[in-house]
Amino acid sequence: QVQLVESGGGLVQAGGSVRLSCTASGRTFSSYAMGWFRQAPGKEREFVAAINWTGASTYFADYAKGRFTISRDNAKNTVYLQMNSLKPDDTAVYYCAADRDRRPTVVGASDPSRYDYWGQGTQVTVSS
Repeated sequence: QVQLVESGGGLVQAGGSVRLSCTASGRTFSSYAMGWFRQAPGKEREFVAAINWTGASTYFADYAKGRFTISRDNAKNTVYLQMNSLKPDDTAVYYCAADRDRRPTVVGASDPSRYDYWGQGTQVTVSS
């Protein structure tokens, strides 16, 4: 079993930046692909970004391209989501998720059902 804990959320002004962290328990983190999703009030959970187990492959939702970056530090069992140029529409609870499959690429990894473990989420609120 893997436990994921997100942190770094909060209130930020439009145009600002936030870095989210997701720390995993267990020794197998380095073999997992990781993803970030978000859910705004009244909306379905949507994909944000993913990174494969080595960090060599990343994938982003269209709205995140050019504004968000995803990275990981396997020595710290942590994956990061750096979000820049934030907009009020980015307001949501952000969740990290782990995929046990040791995929060489995460292109197309936007389906929540492929992820095996989920964190509890961290709120990001962007004020206008």
